[in-house]
Amino acid sequence: MSSNGQAHRPRIGVALGDRNGIGPELVARLLADRSVAERAQIVLVGEPAVAAFGRRATGLEYAVEPRLIEKSFCPEEPIGSGKVSARAGAEVLDQLATLLELAKNGEIDGIVFAPLNKNAMRLGGLSHGDELDFVIERLGFSGIAGELNVLGNLWTSRVTSHVPLRDVAALITKQSVYDAIVLAHRTLRAAGNAAPRLAVAGLNPHAGDGGTYGDEEIREIAPAIERAQAEAIDAKGPFPADTIFVAAMRGDYDAVVSMYHDQGQIAMKLMKFGSGVTVLGGLPIPIATVGHGTAYDIAGKGIARADGLFEAFRICCEMATALSAARSS
Repeated sequence: MSSNGQAHRPRIGVALGDRNGIGPELVARLLADRSVAERAQIVLVGEPAVAAFGRRATGLEYAVEPRLIEKSFCPEEPIGSGKVSARAGAEVLDQLATLLELAKNGEIDGIVFAPLNKNAMRLGGLSHGDELDFVIERLGFSGIAGELNVLGNLWTSRVTSHVPLRDVAALITKQSVYDAIVLAHRTLRAAGNAAPRLAVAGLNPHAGDGGTYGDEEIREIAPAIERAQAEAIDAKGPFPADTIFVAAMRGDYDAVVSMYHDQGQIAMKLMKFGSGVTVLGGLPIPIATVGHGTAYDIAGKGIARADGLFEAFRICCEMATALSAARSS
C-alpha cells in the first residue's frame, strides 16, 4: 500500500510491436480500457504515427494518455502493410532496448510488448537466438531464465526452446531439466502461487516405456525431478506427453514442464488460441507478451482481439506488484 492508503500502481512499459502487424491495434484496445490506467502507470514506447494507426483501425481512443517515449525510428516506413520488413524489425529491437534501459534505471517495474516477428527482427539486426537472448544480454543477466506459456491458470515451461528438433535430445540433460523445473517453480511463486504443482513430461513416446523407446527419461529426466523433489519442489513425472495435458486441464497440476517447443505449445494453443501469454521468466523484471504472432493477414482491419494482451498485462502487473512488495518487506 502507498502512503495515502491506495494500492501501489506499478509502472508498466508497453511496446507497440511490429508496425506491420496487429500490435498497434491490440495496444489501442488495451489502453482504451480505463481499468488498465487505474491498475498501472503506463509508459508507451513507439512512434506516435504507429499508435495513431492502431486507434484509427479500431475506432478507439486511449482512456488516459500514457507517458509517451517517442521513438520515430523509421517514419517513412508504411504502417499495417502485413509484410515482413527489416526496418520494422529493427524498430521493434529499438523499442525493446529502450524499455530494458528504463527497467535498468528503475523507471519502470514491468514490460509488456505487442506481437513481434522474429524474421523481421533478424533481418533488422537481431543476432541472438530470439528475443529472450536479446533481453538477457541487455540486462546483463546470468541466472536461470526461460519462456513460460500461460493459459488461464495453467503454465508451461520448456527445457529447450527455439532450436531445431534434431538437436533436442542432446540438450535434454539432468541440469537443463532441473533448471526448467526450478524456473517454473520460481515463476509461479512470483506470480502468486505459493505452492505450485508441477508435472514433467517425458521426451519419447510413452515417456520411453521403461527404456523401450529411448532412455532419456531414465538417464536425465527422472534424476532431475528427484533433485528438485529433494529441494521441496512439488514436481512429478516423467509422464507421457500425449496425456499429461489432459490431467493438467483437469486441474491436477498448475504447470507442465515440456521438453521442447511444440510439445507444450501445440497443446496450449489447441486449448484456446489467441488468449495465451508468454512470460519471460526468471529475470529481475517481469516481462510478458501475447502467445501469438503478428497476424499480418488481418493487420489494419480492426478485427484482432486483444484477449492475450490484456492477460499479459494482468500477469505483468501482478508480478511487478508482488516483486515490489517483496523488496520493501
